[in-house]
Amino acid sequence: MTTETLAPEILAPASTALESAIAEACQRIAPLWPLKHFVAVNPFLGFTGQSFSATTATLRRVAKVDMLMPRSFYREALADGIISDDHIAAALVRAPGNAAIPADVALAKAALARDPVARANGPAVVATIAEVLDRLSAGDRQASRTAFMVDEISRWCAAYFDEGQASWQMPVRHMSPWAAWRETMRHDRNAEALGVKDFRRIIADLPADPVAAIGLIVEAIGIPPRAQADYLHRALFDIGGWAAYVRYLVWDNGLYGRQDTRLVELLAIRMAWGYALFCQRKDAAFQAAWAAEMRQAAELPDDAGLSADPELAVDLLFQEAYENAWQRQLLAKLAREDQAPQPFQLPRAPGRKPLQAAFCIDVRSEVYRRALEQVAPGSETIGFAGFFGYPIEYIPIGRETGGAHCPVLLTPAFTITEMVNGASADEEIEVLGLRLLRRRATKAWKSFKQSAVSSFSFVEAMGLAFAPKLVGDALGLTRTVSDPNTDGLDGAVIGKLGPRLDCQVVGGRMTGLTAQQRLNQAEAVLRGMSLTRDFARLILLAGHGSTTANNPHASGLDCGACGGHTGEASARIAADILNDPAVRIGVRGRGITIPDDTWFLGALHDTTTDQINIFDRDRVPAALRGELFELDGWLDRASRLARRERARFLALDEPQGDIDAQVLRRSRDWAQVRPEWGLAGNGAFIAAPRARTLGIDLGGRSFLHNYDWKQDEGFGVLKLIMTAPMVVASWINLQYYGSTVNNRVWGAGNKVLHNVVGTLGVLEGNAGDLKTGLAWQSVHDGERLMHEPLRLNVFIEAPLAAISEIILAHKMVQDLVDNQWLHLWAMDDTGRVAHRYHRDGEWLAV
Repeated sequence: MTTETLAPEILAPASTALESAIAEACQRIAPLWPLKHFVAVNPFLGFTGQSFSATTATLRRVAKVDMLMPRSFYREALADGIISDDHIAAALVRAPGNAAIPADVALAKAALARDPVARANGPAVVATIAEVLDRLSAGDRQASRTAFMVDEISRWCAAYFDEGQASWQMPVRHMSPWAAWRETMRHDRNAEALGVKDFRRIIADLPADPVAAIGLIVEAIGIPPRAQADYLHRALFDIGGWAAYVRYLVWDNGLYGRQDTRLVELLAIRMAWGYALFCQRKDAAFQAAWAAEMRQAAELPDDAGLSADPELAVDLLFQEAYENAWQRQLLAKLAREDQAPQPFQLPRAPGRKPLQAAFCIDVRSEVYRRALEQVAPGSETIGFAGFFGYPIEYIPIGRETGGAHCPVLLTPAFTITEMVNGASADEEIEVLGLRLLRRRATKAWKSFKQSAVSSFSFVEAMGLAFAPKLVGDALGLTRTVSDPNTDGLDGAVIGKLGPRLDCQVVGGRMTGLTAQQRLNQAEAVLRGMSLTRDFARLILLAGHGSTTANNPHASGLDCGACGGHTGEASARIAADILNDPAVRIGVRGRGITIPDDTWFLGALHDTTTDQINIFDRDRVPAALRGELFELDGWLDRASRLARRERARFLALDEPQGDIDAQVLRRSRDWAQVRPEWGLAGNGAFIAAPRARTLGIDLGGRSFLHNYDWKQDEGFGVLKLIMTAPMVVASWINLQYYGSTVNNRVWGAGNKVLHNVVGTLGVLEGNAGDLKTGLAWQSVHDGERLMHEPLRLNVFIEAPLAAISEIILAHKMVQDLVDNQWLHLWAMDDTGRVAHRYHRDGEWLAV
């Protein structure tokens, strides 16, 4: 399945120019996943069809925002020697022929030394009504019209899209957004109280059909055809957070073939607000200013040509030079220029490997893999997508629906329910009943505490009783809230939970996997990991998750390949199936012989604490208990090494010997804004045999995917890697990039000021738009950036023809590489980086 076939349509094929402009504006909005399964998303997803440089021009012109670092950042890098003349010269060679680009290194450095000045004759822009009104009234004491409008729309969206946080539900939520908003506005006097005359009448007079309403407004305010898509995009950009969340709803429905027009309806709401402001002003000053804006909008430039903005060309040049500097360091590491020329190999015991351990390709796994290889000589670590090839919907015990434990580009192919291992049907029913009773009691108690009638008397009567709980939470001895995955369950029951693989009908649908499905998936997983021979006796399959407290974005630290969930279920399912004797007989018939004494272990790597928990230990054959005991020792030592490496970036100030306790304490600290660094620093994706990177310290900055093209007949595995893990890694990289270069627009602001809204997302403070991306504390340590603004560098060891064929056959992949949203490199059969991708299937020798 290719990624472009998964991108949902916003509208049916447009029949008019207006519908085409609406569809284009909506498509430019990247989706925002809700907090319960928050995953990284490329904030520039809607622009990948045009080049990185052209998009910088578009966003400066249309939304007046930058997606590059301020010029002072590049000056500092130049002064510190991070950027050299050689890097600038290389960037000049790669720069497109354009009169705006400095002719040589000296002129480029001179241009960088100047502060860019806003020019009156710069590229034409698209201004909104609220923006023009704010400009005309500059200096008055009234609140910004734009800010007021955003606050009002955000407040309404929070109530309409709420998923259970609000005590009182909006009564019109059963209606579509446009209809519900118009109905609400019949009774809402906020706008009129703040000076927007006849607001309710203006809204009531608009057509009931949202597209017709947008068309009426576009015609009434006189937006020229050339500027309609840009204007509509700018309108959505003003409420970009809520637009992104609704775009997620549209995306999710599109994956299942369901049409969803809610983003168009939200656009209609935003346009209606602007129209109401437009109707307020009939004076000559506004009419003249607006007419001038529309005349300018009719002459919008082609963003692909940067000659109209030489200042932007300079900034792009130094971004390229900055990236070139990091690329050269990475290339030197991969070439082992500071080591012996022969491939590096850790000492290996004779015979079979003592251990094989598969981890997610997540950059945090790279640190742990190096540590494990150091303490367990001769062992082999493997990188593979953390859902281990099982696209499942996992339904926790006591729930009717579950979450998709697979990359968001895919839809679940299987439904797996959770069970209590060793419990009879009657005992499971008893567990479910008790959990339901406890949840109802907890909900009733919470409602009592938050009730308008009882809340104050509750604090007066019970406040001191919460002192022990507050002390425990502050010291990290207790959780601030129960784990939602296990709330209402006894500790003994929690330890017995696990996936149910047997086929059965639950809630009217089939769950589990058939014998044939198990066999097919097992073969696909083993071939995807290039693990088809030389099996160790113990093979660890380690998914990953995080442990944090009081963190709305906690799921963002879990496994992105598992859709913002932990990898526990996926790892356990993969291990159970690969241990199935029937499956082993089946894969043997397909050319993969797993020895009888090989055992797969499902495990979870906690990326906050670097602890690894092995599941179903009681099922390990007695003959392997000695190896399991030895593995526990390796994992304990590897965890300590990994913690010490990460501790360098966590500002730990206790004695060296107390690092383990400090790291564990951070995971329980409800005031900790940086319990771990997540994927900060990511900059490379490498698909090659582990031998190519074994022994190289990549600093926890590289996604590592095992791939041996010589075992990949027909290059089916390579296609999967390039159309799924590579794309997801690019999404992660560009989310961190956007949150770093312009956190106000593509980030989540200050984590300390976050307020959860609707259980969907966060506001920064008590008003404003829904925030997207990552908090500033996720990319900056208070003194310096912890994530460098770099586009992803992808290295693949495979024949050039095979890579090119996949690029040209999949539009989303071609857009990413041809339009320079990532840098693609090819390694030859010796592991040497030999070629760099140019475009249209062409390569340049390195």
